[in-house]
Amino acid sequence: MHTHGKSVMDSIIGSVGRVANVKVRNDDDLNDRVNHLYTTGILIIFTVVVSARQYVGDPIRCWCPAQFTGAHVDYTNNICWISNTYFVPMDVSVPESVPKRRENELTYYQWVPVMLLIQALMFYIPCILWRLFNGQSGINVDRIVSLASDAQYEAPEVRIRTIKYVVRHIDRCLDNQRESRHRCCVTLRHVLSVKMSLLCGRRYGNYLITVYLVMKMLYIANAIGQLFMLNAFLASEYNMYGFQVLEDLIEGDEWTASRRFPRVTMCDFDIRQMTNNHHYSVQCVLPINLFNEKIYIFLWFWLVFVSALTCYSFISWLWQMVFPSSRIHYIRKFLKIMDRIGSGPDKKLATRFTMEYLRHDGVFTLRLVGKNSSDIVVAEIISGLWDLYRSKKSIQIRNTLPSNGHESDGEDV
Repeated sequence: MHTHGKSVMDSIIGSVGRVANVKVRNDDDLNDRVNHLYTTGILIIFTVVVSARQYVGDPIRCWCPAQFTGAHVDYTNNICWISNTYFVPMDVSVPESVPKRRENELTYYQWVPVMLLIQALMFYIPCILWRLFNGQSGINVDRIVSLASDAQYEAPEVRIRTIKYVVRHIDRCLDNQRESRHRCCVTLRHVLSVKMSLLCGRRYGNYLITVYLVMKMLYIANAIGQLFMLNAFLASEYNMYGFQVLEDLIEGDEWTASRRFPRVTMCDFDIRQMTNNHHYSVQCVLPINLFNEKIYIFLWFWLVFVSALTCYSFISWLWQMVFPSSRIHYIRKFLKIMDRIGSGPDKKLATRFTMEYLRHDGVFTLRLVGKNSSDIVVAEIISGLWDLYRSKKSIQIRNTLPSNGHESDGEDV
């Protein structure tokens, strides 16, 4: 028996170790990981704690009449656990009316582990959708960001090879997104997507950022929505819970004596003996509510924090990616750091480099690289893409010289 228990424990520890060694993807920013990784992990830990208390310890204990035997006491505890108890303050008489008692019925405590798991799943669903849809963009974001992130810790010669590979990979991915623009309607759609961000799609170069912003909105809706979802689950004004706790702390009141999570409750049940039914009302203690109260106090403040952080992140990304001036400034900044542009014609070409070559998704990918590695890595990648872009423009100009006899205006290389 001891050997069997040891083998089971070893298998559990081994499973946890394998999960801990799973590589974290790099196709999002820190705020996204707060939602789908850290919050999900916290909720799973809470699920384990509450489940262990429910199924290993005694989640409820009832004060039974003296004539009850041990079997009767066990039955009372079990029937009061699976059927809902109700809360009546000690200074208030127990109502005689059954409907009155059910007004204060507690219906949640058996289902807390299930609800915590549902909350964890809801925080992970936007991440699943993001990874499902970003693979359709033609840009392997996770591969690019992972290589760039690893490059900052590699030896100089390996780092140079990695940066060159990332530059070629990004260039191929950007080429895969493009379409011919010789028709008027295609040109018009391209202008609407680049200049005004009105059209979205892979061919317009803004598919990735559109899906990413939608994912951010899902995170916001999820975090705020869970505050109101818990209202229905706990049958109380949970969305105001944190403010009431703070008010009690400021006024010096007992903030742990919450009507939402009472420790002492009442339970009614009937015992059938032949043709007679005996009704009993007993007083029960719910030790599990000690854990539930602390968990849901923490969750209120955590959900508010995550909601505010995600709203800020969404607004920041929206500002950085929707407005062309913000994208152009970002690229020019790194080109100046690497001494790739001066003034005048170079700035004009840098604008075309940003708007026509990189487009929304290219700049978005570079920003993600910066959030997961360092600005130096981003600067080296941008300078490599800039050199590649200039060489392509030089080839195009040389190919047009025999037919036109002179260089086209505005093609400053």
